Amino acid sequence: MGCLSFCGSTKKQAIEIDGDVQRVKLYSYKELKTATRDFNLQCKIGEGGFGSVYKGRLRDGTAVAIKVLSTESKQGIREFLTEITVVSDISHENLVKLHGCCVEGTHRILLYNYLENNSLSQTLLNPRGYSRSEQLVFNWETRRKICIGVARGLAYLHEELKPPIIHRDIKASNILLDNDLNPKISDFGLARLLSADKTHVSTDVAGTLGYLAPEYAMRGQVTKKADVYSFGVLLLEIVCGRHNNNPKLPAGHRFLLERVWVLHETGEIANIVDTELIGLPDFNVEEACSFLRVGLLCTQGTLNYRPSMSSIVKMLMGQRDVNMLKIDRPGLITDLFDIGKKTDSTTSKTRNTNSTTQIMSINSSESAPFIKISHP
Repeated sequence: MGCLSFCGSTKKQAIEIDGDVQRVKLYSYKELKTATRDFNLQCKIGEGGFGSVYKGRLRDGTAVAIKVLSTESKQGIREFLTEITVVSDISHENLVKLHGCCVEGTHRILLYNYLENNSLSQTLLNPRGYSRSEQLVFNWETRRKICIGVARGLAYLHEELKPPIIHRDIKASNILLDNDLNPKISDFGLARLLSADKTHVSTDVAGTLGYLAPEYAMRGQVTKKADVYSFGVLLLEIVCGRHNNNPKLPAGHRFLLERVWVLHETGEIANIVDTELIGLPDFNVEEACSFLRVGLLCTQGTLNYRPSMSSIVKMLMGQRDVNMLKIDRPGLITDLFDIGKKTDSTTSKTRNTNSTTQIMSINSSESAPFIKISHP
């Protein structure tokens, strides 16, 4: 039996647990209300499937990102804090650092490093039609660095941590950028924090439409290869400079993965690369096409055909030739849900009797709706 201490700016709490003595900062709800001006909407910088994120400033002047978890934890406070300690001990250059939490009453709030350049979704992709930031330049070398950095971060979670962490929600809005546009994966470990199910089959699937691997969406099968699939979609987005699902485009062009696959089959894959890269002095069209092929390898419909993240890092680094590898057909959104003709619908409910999967909500007014699927 050990003693786990949690230190905040103004208070200290000790909880007895089995295992070694470890430490993570614990903040009071009052402190976080002050830091965010009572969670003022002007401080809100994001919202996702796990909750809302606010920019806050602590008493010592430190800027932090404060995530208010919206999903009720299925764990007791001691178990929750034990998981938090594990996550806070994780340190990697391509992972956002968790600094502390608040577990006061029913509140479950996490504190992370604040990164000034926000996420890939709000800078490179801008799905809501905002103009791209004039301050940020996403040339080929920058995009290459981002792709390799995210791959390294995932490889660390999958292959160097014991036990490994499966992210479950890799997407552009969960890739944050520091001042030098180095990528940092956020929200890792949250699916484990908020779920009592630690098996390879989850009864409660939460993810973002367009990034979900078929086996995860339909059967709740949680493996590292589901993360690999999501990374593959993200890789295509970075190279192509567009979101994976754009309902404003005509049929056949709306879903990025489907379009890349068609062009790969016809030998025209270079035509899908972001036109803003064309003509830049650092642009390498052959390398960009290789990255797209890696994305297709990651999204193959058969999960056992998808490479490991460490293999993907080697491919992106040019240490393994991807041009000679056979690529099978990817698992496509249109194979899972007939949503191509439902772009005007804000909510739909579907029962798939073969997989006993119920789609609880699909908000197709967003370019990347968050969906929650329950498996009875």
